Amino acid sequence: MTDTLSELQQQRRTVLQTAAGLAISQLAAASIGGASAATPASPEAARSGSQADGKVGASDGRPGDFDFLAGNWKISHRRLKTAGGSEWDEFEGEATCWTILGGVGSVEELRIPARKFAGMGLRLLDVKSRIWNDFWVNAQSGVLTTPGQTGIFENGVGTFGADDMDGDMPIKVRGVWDRITPKSCRWHQAVSSDGGETWEANWFMDWVRA
Repeated sequence: MTDTLSELQQQRRTVLQTAAGLAISQLAAASIGGASAATPASPEAARSGSQADGKVGASDGRPGDFDFLAGNWKISHRRLKTAGGSEWDEFEGEATCWTILGGVGSVEELRIPARKFAGMGLRLLDVKSRIWNDFWVNAQSGVLTTPGQTGIFENGVGTFGADDMDGDMPIKVRGVWDRITPKSCRWHQAVSSDGGETWEANWFMDWVRA
């Protein structure tokens, strides 16, 4: 039985690594002929500014930055129901994460059984620019969203951002990883409709190791 489980685990790792390879190929194709509503920050922009205004500080991404996510997690979600509102939707979820490609990649399988929802987060380090790219795949579509958010970790906090659209309105989206310990971490999201002058937090995810 132990040998069978080991073989299954190895097969799953192989599938995930293959998925990451396919994702990289899709990204290359997208950079040549594709387009997306979201626009990542340039490497120069990603290193300038401060975390207070939603930008990341002067630092470099490194292999292994997402190693803290490897393992199984229980997640408490708190999501704003409507923009500008004060009512929150709270629900539970779970995730399994793997470090791949020697720390250059990280895969997250997110599951919310009560909502019949699942998706995959894929984080890849651009080794040349030393910037992380954070992508998402919704299980309902199976489509990798490109180009994703870009960012780095500084002083134990990972800040990622992109330009996007809310209908006809341009917005900025920011995702932050913080409160990272061996047994817990937090991810939270905020949006800005005034070019980053003010931000509205709309989603909090508190992670605890299962």
